[in-house]
Amino acid sequence: MTETGKMMTLFGVSREDLQLLVKTALSDGGDFADLYFEHSIANELSLRDSEVNSTGTHVDYGMGVRVLFGDQTGYAYTEVTTLDQMLKAAKVASKIALHSKENRTEPVTLNGKLNGNLTLNSLYKIKIPWEETEISQKIPYLKELNVLIFSADERVSKVMARISDSNSSVLYYNSEGVLASDIRPMFSLVATCIMESNGRVENGSSSRSFRAGFEFLNSDLIREIAGEVVKKTSFLFNAVRPNGGEMPVVMGSGSSGILLHEAIGHAFEADFNRLGTSIFADKLGKKICSEEISVVDDGTIPFNRGAINFDDEGIPSQKTYMVTNGVLTSYLHDRISASYYKTTPTGNGRRESFRYMPLPRMRATYMEDGKSTESEIISSVKRGIYADNFSNGQVQIGAGDFTFFVKSGYMIENGNLTTPIKDINIIGNGPEALADIIAVANNSRVDNSTWTCGKEQYCAVSCGMPSVLVKKLTVGGVD
Repeated sequence: MTETGKMMTLFGVSREDLQLLVKTALSDGGDFADLYFEHSIANELSLRDSEVNSTGTHVDYGMGVRVLFGDQTGYAYTEVTTLDQMLKAAKVASKIALHSKENRTEPVTLNGKLNGNLTLNSLYKIKIPWEETEISQKIPYLKELNVLIFSADERVSKVMARISDSNSSVLYYNSEGVLASDIRPMFSLVATCIMESNGRVENGSSSRSFRAGFEFLNSDLIREIAGEVVKKTSFLFNAVRPNGGEMPVVMGSGSSGILLHEAIGHAFEADFNRLGTSIFADKLGKKICSEEISVVDDGTIPFNRGAINFDDEGIPSQKTYMVTNGVLTSYLHDRISASYYKTTPTGNGRRESFRYMPLPRMRATYMEDGKSTESEIISSVKRGIYADNFSNGQVQIGAGDFTFFVKSGYMIENGNLTTPIKDINIIGNGPEALADIIAVANNSRVDNSTWTCGKEQYCAVSCGMPSVLVKKLTVGGVD
């Protein structure tokens, strides 16, 4: 039996059932309909106070029906996949989509429709499935991590660690006849270290996440996480908050990509541009930054947290250049926005689960290499900061204004990294910051931490950057 056949058995449907559901969904005159089935099992195992003392499993199951009528969308879901319940959901979705006929725009069409079964080479082939892995096989890794962190520094007072894994079985079918299935694994390892010294308490965290099986959990990864989290935390005891003001900022490679994701990437998502709420809505085909800059959203990196074999609309995953040599060359499209812009979808239609309709969402967003070295960039700065450990932030999509929290970095004085710094805010405007990047290093790196994007719903993503020099940003430090 094929993988898709196994998936149809899992959800208790036949091809005839799928065709009937789509026919029902379009019975009131919709342009397009699709079905999204999902069965997910998620496990979590936690360590605290040197004991593995918490575990849990969550199972989710159901299907959703979407109907498009112009740019009107009807969506309904059910947690019971009996044919009568699914037909009810199809009828509800149809009624919702057709409710406002006066608002109907052009029918949803695609350039180069996909027909028949969608078969792809998997980007995340699993050697040891999580469902075949016992809790007793995971516990030693958390204990090893705990021992390594405590033994690395006498100031360590507490360690918290967590292994989480999930497996989602997905079946997709639409009114164009596209039938596709996927098994989507996810594995995450997170460690938090708390240190105390002379009345001071500091904490740091480190994580890794991949679409992979149990084979990715090994002693090499445990040692890597332990060394990183201890280094991050101990660094903070020698760090200070710097004086604030407007100054050049060098953003280190890797996790600085979260600024690229939030401050710029969301503004490239086509729904914001189609509705005119993005500051880039009228910039397609125009130069928006240095010719040295190319920005990519890529769903095809093997085992990457943001990788998908196909998106949640049945579109094969792909690598999309949003910015090519400084020119805005593409938005990130789902089927609706692609129809509006009369282009093909980019494989960015994603959803949190079967309970949600898909939206244009990022996958792995990063900037490609430039020509400089990081040391050359740092040496060019007379006074500024180097930021290498970004945390949470806030962004206004329309205006592009952002505020990001930087956990750690360095002062740059006369071209040298000097005083360690911590706990600062960086404030700026996404499009302006992109245009103000005046140097790009040749050390681009995708950060494999547990990044999750929230946009009405949550999706796993990743991000990355080379080191870059932004000629001016506002740094919020000591008054």
